[in-house]
Amino acid sequence: MSLKERVRQASFASAAEEASVALLVASGHLLRRLEDICAAQGITHDQYNVLRILRGAYPDGYPRYEIGNRLIDRSPDVTRLLDRLSQRGLVRRYRADGDRRLSLARITDRGLALLERMDVPIAAAHAEFAAPLTEPAQRQLAALCGRLIPRADGAG
Repeated sequence: MSLKERVRQASFASAAEEASVALLVASGHLLRRLEDICAAQGITHDQYNVLRILRGAYPDGYPRYEIGNRLIDRSPDVTRLLDRLSQRGLVRRYRADGDRRLSLARITDRGLALLERMDVPIAAAHAEFAAPLTEPAQRQLAALCGRLIPRADGAG
C-alpha cells in the first residue's frame, strides 16, 4: 500500500511533507507493535526503554538525568517511570558512593530476566518491520534518519 493510499491523501504540499508523513506512519506502525509486546509483559514501551538503558549500564546504574538523555522519546517524568519500575522490583534506586546527593538507578535481576524474555519478540518485531528492505537499505535508512536528528549542541 502506498503512503497516499494509507493516509487517503492525493498529494502533499512538498516532498518534505510527504517524507515526514511517511516517517511518522512507519514509526507509528512499529511503535504499536512494540507497545503490544511490552503490554503482554505488563510494562509500557517507555518503561521498556528505561530498562533497556539500564541494562546497558549493568552492573552499574545511571542517574535520572542520564536516563532522560538516552530515552528514545524524551519523557519529562523519568522519576515517575523509575518509581513504577522500582515498585515492581525491576529497578533499584540507591545513593552514589562518591556523592550521597546523587540518586542512581540500577536494573535488578528481575528486570534483566524480563528483558531477556522480551529480547526475541522485540528482535522479531524489528526484523518484521524492516523485512521489505535489504540490509544495505536498512543501513541507509538508519543513516538517513540519523541525519534528521538534531545535534545536542544545536549545530544541526
